[in-house]
Amino acid sequence: MTIRNFDRLLAPTSVALIGASDKPCSVGCIVAANLLAGGFKGPVWLVNPRHPEICGARSYAALTELPSPPDLAVIATPAETVPGLIADLARKGTRAAVVLTAGIRGELRQRMLDAAQPACLRIQGPNCLGLMLPAIGLNASFAHRAPLAGDLAFVSQSGALITAVVDWASGRKIGFSHVVSLGDMADADFGDLLDYLAGDIKSRAILLYMESLTNAPKFMSAARRAARVKPVIVMKAGRHAAGAKAAFSHTGALAGSDRAYEAAFRRAGLLRVHELEELFEAAEVLSRVRRLDGDRLMLLTNGGGAGVLAADRLVDLGGTLANMDEALLATLDAQLPKTWSRANPVDIIGDAGPERYAAALAPLLDHAGSDAILALYCPTALAPSDGVAEAVTAAVTKQKSQQGKTKPVLTCWLGDEAAVVPRRRFANAGLATFATPAAAVQGFMQLVRYTKAQDELMVTPPSILPGFKPDAVNVAQILVDALASGRESLNEMEAKSVLQAYGIPVAATLFAGDPRAAGTQAATLLREYDACVLKIVSDDIPHKSDASGVRLSLRDATEVEAAAQYMLEHIRTTRPEARLQGFAVQPMIDKPRAHEVMIGMTDDMTFGPMLMFGAGGTAVEILADTAMALPPLDVKLARDLIKETRIARLLAGYRDRPAADIDAIATALLRTSMLIAAHPEIRELDINPLLVDETGVIALDARIRIADPEKTPRRPMAIRPYPSEWEKTLSVTDLGDVHVRPIRPEDEILYASFVALVSPEDLRMRLLAPAREFSHKFIARLTQIDYAREMAFVALSPDERDLLGVVRLHADPDYVRAEFAVIVRSDLKGRGLGWQLMQHLMAYARSEGLREMFGTVLSENTTMLEMCRSLGFQIAAVEDDMTVHHVVLQL
Repeated sequence: MTIRNFDRLLAPTSVALIGASDKPCSVGCIVAANLLAGGFKGPVWLVNPRHPEICGARSYAALTELPSPPDLAVIATPAETVPGLIADLARKGTRAAVVLTAGIRGELRQRMLDAAQPACLRIQGPNCLGLMLPAIGLNASFAHRAPLAGDLAFVSQSGALITAVVDWASGRKIGFSHVVSLGDMADADFGDLLDYLAGDIKSRAILLYMESLTNAPKFMSAARRAARVKPVIVMKAGRHAAGAKAAFSHTGALAGSDRAYEAAFRRAGLLRVHELEELFEAAEVLSRVRRLDGDRLMLLTNGGGAGVLAADRLVDLGGTLANMDEALLATLDAQLPKTWSRANPVDIIGDAGPERYAAALAPLLDHAGSDAILALYCPTALAPSDGVAEAVTAAVTKQKSQQGKTKPVLTCWLGDEAAVVPRRRFANAGLATFATPAAAVQGFMQLVRYTKAQDELMVTPPSILPGFKPDAVNVAQILVDALASGRESLNEMEAKSVLQAYGIPVAATLFAGDPRAAGTQAATLLREYDACVLKIVSDDIPHKSDASGVRLSLRDATEVEAAAQYMLEHIRTTRPEARLQGFAVQPMIDKPRAHEVMIGMTDDMTFGPMLMFGAGGTAVEILADTAMALPPLDVKLARDLIKETRIARLLAGYRDRPAADIDAIATALLRTSMLIAAHPEIRELDINPLLVDETGVIALDARIRIADPEKTPRRPMAIRPYPSEWEKTLSVTDLGDVHVRPIRPEDEILYASFVALVSPEDLRMRLLAPAREFSHKFIARLTQIDYAREMAFVALSPDERDLLGVVRLHADPDYVRAEFAVIVRSDLKGRGLGWQLMQHLMAYARSEGLREMFGTVLSENTTMLEMCRSLGFQIAAVEDDMTVHHVVLQL
């Protein structure tokens, strides 16, 4: 369950405080005072058996005395009493509780959850500061002050941080729609709150303070949904907690939990900040500015030093100083003294007063060559600080009234006393304001990053490799055989066979059980190659070079046999505990102009399988030039992963060294992503080194660690992969074979011709309103779906060039009910395609454990209503709207 009964938690109509107290400075006393003083319109009932009156209000002796079941209960009683209170509330009809009490762990915590479960009573906490909903005047917390009402939602694991943020925001006239302290997250967690807030019209942006996650797949689904509709800013603490130290692979050694969080936030389109000041800056700018069109910033200042500091910081953070064209220069020349800078930063000299600021700002607002303006002011005795602020505010207001909108303007008034009144003026006018040039530029770049993240979510990338079919059966057999023999890793030959089965080029490798066999195998290879490589094969020595278990450039069989004998004796002496299976012999791949990179996978403790790419070779841990991503990948995500590394600049080519084949690396990443998604036995993987040059890639070495998923299940992938098992071929009357499969992002290109063959009347029937034009953003949301909470099946011609019909299903966040829709081309109606698509969708819904499918059908759409009736749907007219019918199928 996710947001079931969250309306009782976040939009209650009545509240009861259990554990109210008249003892000064106690939690029960502070919460009671806050509840009564907050302006909440519904009844607030205080419960305490020892006091008939608290804070001037009646106190009830027990829950049984309350006039009616409260929507929301706030509990501030000793830990051992909480499970019983939850059970009593559930029986009474309450469906949400905020548990402030700390120390509810282990068996006591489970008893509390067990008591809530039958009634689906939702619990916020325990061990939390409480809940504040300024829009309805509810302050169910022990915070020292109430937040202002506004449109920022703030969700935090730390109660202390909430009080700091509320205090900071109040001084800047920034208000909140919701302030939620999650505490120990026994029930309600980040995923739940994001799901609710994504659909909440009162909140325009969401701020998160996070220490840990409890359910990564749920969080990723909710975060991706929320980030598509409003800014989500996250501050994650514990960036330098000890990461994994697994010795098996380079990936395990390099992976750390914070890197996984970073990759997850990026994939979901969240804006991450690292410091409390950055969270404040992001809140400041996102509470004032909707979005940007680009990253070009124009600086307006009366002090050259402040402008230069801002420009330097902008370049440091990857922003762009806006250019000035001749027309703008001419306009400013006519308005400003001859000594102005004639460049960006626009320095209008230290004696600039309100008139000069207004004269400079007006043409900058109209200039098409910038995306935002940062107005800076250094206090002087020559011009009134607040007068300049008033002029800037008036110029922005004037343009907005004349044009209906205005270019984003950020402000930075330096100083303390001189800046107090101007900052209040800017806050009242809705202009973002900052104390320092660095903070202002940081806020601007956070807005740039957020805008880019939103644009990235709308990109339509190719998602798979056309025509590629891995030999998954062979891989499954290799893994089964290895597990049956009691092993926890594949040997090098098996690992390379796995890679080959998924189309990743590998260096040919032969196995030898002893030194003499190694010489024989080498003789075979040396007929074709100039030299060969010898490696030990041992499950106990994953990093062979560390144990002197690798020899390069061996040019005859005798040399190979001697090297093998030396390795055997050396390892018996230095690593007597190591079990040696034999030797691997492979050709010496001589590519002096190639780069060594690596591809890896590890099983993160929070997010499950994670992919890694970066600089490879034996110094991989020292170089530490790697980036991580959540699978599954598509082509764009694979290329983005490559770009995040420093070695990407070398791969692009330099001097006489040609550019490496980036497409080949991306393809290897995609195939590795497919491999780990299909085989849950794989727990760690290293392809290192993977040689890459202008001709392609080849894997020289590979390590794969495995485990039996029946005995030790792998953590689920945080993002559900493409469900290829639901691909099917249907036989349709007069059409023959029709290929049905889950929708993919690249199907967007098929929509234009599909819609052209759907009549306006059929579109109206499907969308319940006339429509003809569909934007890229609209279609992207139809094709880029989250398979964890929705599904769409497309019916395609056998060559997949024509879209014939679509059936889709969108589940509620609780994954109990799902709304369906179906549409087929108008020229194909009446042939049974819609019927078969619906049956395919119903089978999918049943397999997912959904309980109900429902839809809304126009009353005049008799064909659809008849099909629903035949499929077993119950049909009912809507009492207050006779133009539509509801159709429901119990699954």
